[in-house]
Order: sequence, then C-alpha cells, then structure tokens
Amino acid sequence: GPRGRGCGERLCAACLNMCMSGSATSCEECLLIHPSCAWCAQEDFGRGRTLTSRCDFSQNLQKRGCAARFIEYPTSSISILQNRPLSSKGSGSTQYDVVQIMPQKISLSLRPGDQTWFGLQVRQVEDYPVDLYYLMDLSLSMKDDLDTIRNLGTKLAQEMGKLTSNFRLGFGSFVDKNMSPFSYTAPKYQENPCNGYKLFPNCVPTFGFRHILSLTDKVDRFNEEVQKQMVSRNRDAPEGGFDAILQAAVCKDEIGWRKEAYHLLVFATDDVPHLALDGRLGGLVQPHDGMCHLNDKNEYSASTKMDYPSLALLGEKLAENNIFLIFHINVAVVSGHWKVFMCTMAAFRNTLHCSRETLKLSCLVCSPQNIRSKVELTVWDHPEDISLSFTATCQDGKPLPGLRKCADLKIGDTVSFNVSVEARSCPPRGTDQSFTIKPVGFKDRLEVAVDYQCDCGCSRIAQTNSSICSSIGTYNCGTCQCEPGYLGARCECQEGEASSMHLSACREAEGKQICSGRGECSCNQCLCYESEFGKIYGSFCECDDFSCARHKGILCSGHGECHCGECKCHAGYIGDNCNCSTETSSCISDDGQMCSGRGNCVCGRCQCTEPGAFGDTCEKCPTCPDACGTKRECIECRLFNSGRIADNQTCQRLCKDEIITVETLKTDDPGAVLCLYKTDNDCVMKFTYSEHVSGLSILAALQEPECGGGPDALTVLLAVVGSILLVGVVLLAVWKLVITIHDRREFARFQSARSRARYEMASNPLYKQPVSTHFVETDFNMYGKSYNGGVH
Repeated sequence: GPRGRGCGERLCAACLNMCMSGSATSCEECLLIHPSCAWCAQEDFGRGRTLTSRCDFSQNLQKRGCAARFIEYPTSSISILQNRPLSSKGSGSTQYDVVQIMPQKISLSLRPGDQTWFGLQVRQVEDYPVDLYYLMDLSLSMKDDLDTIRNLGTKLAQEMGKLTSNFRLGFGSFVDKNMSPFSYTAPKYQENPCNGYKLFPNCVPTFGFRHILSLTDKVDRFNEEVQKQMVSRNRDAPEGGFDAILQAAVCKDEIGWRKEAYHLLVFATDDVPHLALDGRLGGLVQPHDGMCHLNDKNEYSASTKMDYPSLALLGEKLAENNIFLIFHINVAVVSGHWKVFMCTMAAFRNTLHCSRETLKLSCLVCSPQNIRSKVELTVWDHPEDISLSFTATCQDGKPLPGLRKCADLKIGDTVSFNVSVEARSCPPRGTDQSFTIKPVGFKDRLEVAVDYQCDCGCSRIAQTNSSICSSIGTYNCGTCQCEPGYLGARCECQEGEASSMHLSACREAEGKQICSGRGECSCNQCLCYESEFGKIYGSFCECDDFSCARHKGILCSGHGECHCGECKCHAGYIGDNCNCSTETSSCISDDGQMCSGRGNCVCGRCQCTEPGAFGDTCEKCPTCPDACGTKRECIECRLFNSGRIADNQTCQRLCKDEIITVETLKTDDPGAVLCLYKTDNDCVMKFTYSEHVSGLSILAALQEPECGGGPDALTVLLAVVGSILLVGVVLLAVWKLVITIHDRREFARFQSARSRARYEMASNPLYKQPVSTHFVETDFNMYGKSYNGGVH
C-alpha cells in the first residue's frame, strides 16, 4: 500500500539527510531516526581517517559501496490471517455463522514512523436475528402506560416480522432500591407501599430489578406476563433504572441474549434515573462491580448493597455485550428532565431515544430500522503508541477522510473503510500489542495483532569475543562493541587504569559527547564521519563547513565562508549570515544626500526616519516640510528655465517627476499637497504635489504665475481720509437726528400740558371769578401770557 515517508529515497537529493545528521552509532538507533533511513552492516564499509556514516538512505549506501545484502532496511507490512467472505443473509442454515465484517484477523508488522494502511468492509446483512428485551419502569406514575402496553408483544412481533423472521422478545421491570430515602421503609409500607394513598390504595412491594421473561419467540408468553404486572411505589422522583439496565446487560445467560443476534434493550420510563454516588444518601459506599447479581427468584440481590452504576460503567458493559439501548420515554411527563436524558444518551455510543410525546409503538418499531441504517467503527484496547486514522467510503463512493461511520444505509449495503496505522515508538523488547476494530452493536470484529520492526536482522547473528574485535568485543552489524576498558574501531586500544583520561581525549569537555557525536573514538583519537553536506573536522569533530546561519536558504548569504559554525564574511559584508552590505552608494539620492536626508543607510538600504518618507532613497515625501521647496526648484528649471539648478544636466538628473501644466489647480484630491511661492517679480506660483500608484511623483502646476498691479499710495490716502470724513459726517447727522427727535418730543409734551391748564381755568363750570376790593397790578408771566390777580 502507499507509504508516508516524508523524504523518501526518490527525493533524497532534495531533502535534508536526517539519517547522517542523526549521529546513529548502532543499527537500532538508525532505524528510529526516520523510516527512510537504512544501515550498512558490511564489515569493510567506510574505513579511513574520515568515516562514512553507516546510517543513510539505502540508495546512498549502495552508491558508497555497500552491498544490498548488507543493508538493513525493514518496512511495515500487513498479513491477512482470516478473510471469510461477507454473508448475504442472516437466516437459514448459516445463521450461526454470519459474517458482517471482512477481514476478520490481520497481523501488522510496523516500523516506527512508517505509515501503512489496510482496508475493511462492513455489511448489514438481511434477515439478521434480533433480540429485544423490554425493561419497564413499574413505579406508580407508570400505571397509565402499563395499560397502554398490555398488547405490546403482539403488535411489536407483527411489525418486527417485516424486518426479520428471527425475532425474540423478553421482559423485565424495575422500581428503585427498597431503602430510605429512596422508598418507604416503615413497617406498614413493606407489603403495600401505597397504604393510605387514596388515589391508588393497593400496589406490590418495592423492588430494584426483576427479570420476568427470558427472550423467547412465543409472543403470547410476553403478553401474559405483561398482563400480570402491577405497579409499585417509591419515595423520590428518580428511579433505579441504571441498576436494571446493567443487570439486563451483564446477565447474558439469564436474559438469553444470543451471540449471533442484534441485542436491543428498550428502557421505558417517565422519570430520570438515579446516578452513581446517589446511593451514598442511603449509606451505600461500595461502587458497583459491574457483575450479575440475580438470585434464584430472578431479582437483583445487590440492590441494597451497592451504589448505582456510573455512566462510564454502563457504557462499557453495553458496548462489551453489543447492546443497543433504546430510551422509550414518556416525554409528556419528563419534559422538564429532557436535557438530562440527552446528556445520558450522549455518554453512550450505542443509544437511541424514542418518542417525544408518549410511549408510541410506531417509534419503538422504527428504532431498529434507525440502528441498522448506520455503521460506525470503534477501537478496543487501542495501544497508546499506535496512531490510527480512518477514511470512510459510503454508498456514494466518495472517500471521507477522518470519518469512521456511514449513515442512511439500506439493509444489504456494503461500506468500506481504509485504516491508516503508524507506530510512534518502540515498546520494550519482546512486547507485542493487539487491538480490535468493531462496528457498534455488531458481534463481528476485526482482530489486529501488532509486532514492531525495531530490531535489525544482523543483530540476531552478533558474534561475542569476535576476532574482528580483537577478541574483546562483540561484532554486531558491522561495528565492534568493545568490552569495558577497550577502545577503537577494532577494540585495539586499551584504556588502562586512567580510563577517564582516555575518554576525555575524545571529548571536547566534560559532559560532551564522544567526538561530538559525529565520529568514532579510535585509540584516543576522533575519526570524523563523512557527510554529504560538507566537511566535518576538528580534534573532536566539533567543526563543519555547513552548519552556519543562512539567509533565504543560502549558506552565509553567498557572501561568506562557513568555518566551524561561524560565517566569515567577504569584504563589504557584515552580520551573522553576511547578508548586510557595508556599501552605501545605493543609499545616495539624486541630490547627493544620504537617503535624501530623511533616513539612515543600513545594510546598503535606506531606512526612512522622517514620517511620511518612502522610496529607495527616501526621496518621496509629500507631507515633509521641505517637500514644496524641493519640488519648487524642479518647477522653476523645467517650466521657466530658472532657479539654482537651471542648467540642463543638473535639472534632468534631479527632476525626473512628471510635470503637468493646467489652467486651474484641483485641490480636492486628498493625496495632493498644495504648494506656492513668490517669484522674483512678485508673482505667486502655485502647484500640487502627489504620488501616483505607479510610484511616480506627479506635479500639477499653473501655466503662468498669478500676477497683479500694486495699489497707488495717494489713492489709498485719499480713500482713507475720505472714509474718515464720511464716517464723521454720518455720526454728526445721526447726532443731529437724535437731538431733533428729542426736542420734538419735549414740545409735544408742553403743548399737551398747556391744553390741560386752559381747560381747568376757563372751562370749569364750578369755577367762579373772585371779586377783589383792592387790586394790585402784578405782571404774572406764566406760560407766555399776562393776567391780573388779586388778593383779598
């Protein structure tokens, strides 16, 4: 099959040779570096002052003179041990030997890191046997539902007959633990828990779980047993359903589960079940052991001895016994606890819920159809060091990577799965692993045995005290493993008493690897390995000419030489990887300034420091304070042949921007900067400066400067004096107008007063002229008139 090797032999020239860089000193170490690595076990391979690494790509080893028979290169492989064909039907003479998955047994030989794959097929065969065990809650609240299912057996058998000709039915019931606080425990309630309950005064004693009818094809027996049932009563709302589910799952012989059938366990209730640790309320601290505890009366005998089972234990036992759990729930009663049921079902892989209204027969009949419309794979006893990934190919024929299930299937459909396997490490020597792939709810399974390709074949013929190793070492896979106190490629050197001195002769420092892990210590002297990347050298093989810093994948940027891990840069370059040029000519702008005076030259390139400046030499900066002044010189020399750089050569060299002459400047462009300056003849020149998206600078200038005549001084003086006189006259006129209006108002007030005086003295009918005896003539000037007055 296809193998995922990363850099394989065909691509070795373009890939990093991790085999030689791994510093493997034995065949087993070499194999663990990468699945593409091979080991040469040839005795005379790579001898000399520079050692050729025995760990390399297989193709490279052959090129270097290693014979193919000495190359250790194990690969992953698959062996099919049992591959019986899929069955087409589940009934008849072959009903006890039905096959729904192929193959059934395979063996994998895995090399760590080497990915391989195998395929398997699954088919839901027609007319497959079905066992259905109906487990009913007989607490008092289920009385109405008990009446509903009195004839359930007959109807269910009729409908299930459309799916299979081999159907069996069983029955069991549950209430709760008969102990406080779960049930009524007073003596008067022992025989009749409903004692004193007016609505329903008689019921049977409380019980945990009772197996009533083993699986049978005699439907009448089911109906008879259901007709006999009476409800009981417990104290709290939750029921002991989990106790009953576990007993129905693990008591295989008592229930009568057939190995060759689908196992359906219907759980009918109207309230949530008690969970693990609830039993501690009644003093039950012993966790459930997951075993069958039915006594000779087929009643759960450990109800008051052990706690309720946990969700994890229930899920494990259901899957272990290939049982689909169908929740047949009266949601009209438990609507407030629906989320609890959803979370419970989510904890089990092989569950369905049935009916969101009442205990409907139609929903119960459709549940097996829903179960058989899908196939989902599970993995049992999955080894931790093995990685599995699945690709499903369902009815549409399209591969679906990452999926291990298919849905919307019809009975008889066949689906296939590809399983990719990779071992991540090597277990302890002699350890064999195995795991099982199993469709949910199927008895059929694929058993996978695994062994590991972690040892080299040449290690099996290792020679102890070999003459090749001076009779004081083990010759293994082309190398000598010397006895303590001896060194050298052939164990030809003796360390003597001062072993640390001999070892330190091949170490750069205490704690360092011998020969830096890139050579062998032969007689207190390092023999460095050969590398296809370059030369390894140094007294301790500590140096090479290929481990220096790179820039864009190029060693020392191509501007230096690698010496013992450091780049020695050529003239004109600096930096750790020699990518920084000391040349500054590229930073000189057209005006001769370094980076146009707006930045610094770093590694041969301008780094602009002025806000808004850009360009190779920071020459572009519409928002800089000196931008208008710089561009003014180009306007002068290009349009009017004037200014400081008016000579042709300088103007053409410095002024390369495009200049457009216009009659009217447009200042509504947000990216344009308006510039203006005063010419020698006191005119004003206006232009705009902007940067185009193409990178060019554009100058838009008026065709001619804006000019106008100067004002006459005498005219201005006369205008000012005239304006002052005019303002004075206006103010006098206003003052005169105000005085006139005031006088007229006063005169009008006088006239009004005089008219009132005339009326009082002359026209008053009550007034009588006085008679005087003595007259004194007096001039009485009043209101402009003279008249005589007298005194008596």
